[in-house]
Amino acid sequence: MKPTHLLLSLLFLAGFSFSICKDKENKTIRFGAIYNLTGTQSDLDIPSSKGALLAVKELNESGGVLGNTVELLVKDGQTDTAVIRQRVAEILQEAQDVVAFTGFSDTDMVLAAAPSAKSAGRVFLTSGATSPHLPAQVPDFLYLACFGDNVQAAAAAEWAYDALNARTAVILYDSTDSYTVLLQQYFRERFEALGAKVSLVRGYDPANTGQLANGLPSTDIVFLSAAIVDRIAPIVRALRQQGITCPVIGGDGYDSETEWANNPDLAEVYFTTHAYLGADNPRAAVQEFRNAYMAEYNGENPDAFAALGYDAIILLTEAAQRAGSTNPEVVRLALAGTNSFLGLTGLITFDPGQQIPRKSVSIIEVKNGQIQLKQELIPMEVPDP
Repeated sequence: MKPTHLLLSLLFLAGFSFSICKDKENKTIRFGAIYNLTGTQSDLDIPSSKGALLAVKELNESGGVLGNTVELLVKDGQTDTAVIRQRVAEILQEAQDVVAFTGFSDTDMVLAAAPSAKSAGRVFLTSGATSPHLPAQVPDFLYLACFGDNVQAAAAAEWAYDALNARTAVILYDSTDSYTVLLQQYFRERFEALGAKVSLVRGYDPANTGQLANGLPSTDIVFLSAAIVDRIAPIVRALRQQGITCPVIGGDGYDSETEWANNPDLAEVYFTTHAYLGADNPRAAVQEFRNAYMAEYNGENPDAFAALGYDAIILLTEAAQRAGSTNPEVVRLALAGTNSFLGLTGLITFDPGQQIPRKSVSIIEVKNGQIQLKQELIPMEVPDP
């Protein structure tokens, strides 16, 4: 498989590093990756792990990094925080030269791993955990390859206000997950700041959603803050069956081309995510990634989490190339200095002192079992973390 244009561009820009190291004995540069390949988070993390592994394969086919073969040590966190902490310790024991860690699409999961990585002097670059509280919880050593929840929630609020002319909203949210709790708070803050009204906020337990639609007031939109995509479609269907016909809007937890294809009767559903990877995306790098991913994984369509997993590996290895070093601390500092990195999921810059990148948000529509891009935007204002 040929490397993508994105990867070729990065390798060309870092060519001086190859020249310095090409005569050295070939070694291995190792990165730790913990993804929940089983359990409730697996729908998000399996695509991310596949994207990361594809990036490693393409890097090695293109000569590696600083003359080194890249190895990704992948562990299954099993959607269990105790197991996750154990996996970090296992990687550090098995590969004492591990340069950095990546993984996860959930706040609670990454917080089980990143503090241990920091204690060992390794940066953790989460591919998909979006809580803007994370940098303060693990200062200097936990970076995001994705945008923060306050950014995607603000984008959803502004788009609903402008594109759907929404002036009232009902918020329903999974009260058992920190991601969904934060997301709905940020959406409400930005929606009300625009002069719109939130008529009702109702938390629910995902194990008991039977009465969720009871007594909802008339509203322009429902903001349904939910985390697991195969639980979202049944809730949307239940809302429709109980007469809630207005648009339903959510966050990146909705991102699954396969799941919506299995529910072709659902429409008027919109969500924010990190990138649109459809066959009609005009970017050559996206189409090359899409084709490579489908070839590697038996025709499976990649989603935004697959692209985030890919981008996370390229970000880490680009930092090493730019620094000319595989020293964990040098790579961490180089990652912090990333400026105008064009990934599959957008242009990524870490401003000085910031561990969350400035990135655009994609608004996606679900209709007749298909997903399509409505708009890419950077919100005008973003709630504080």
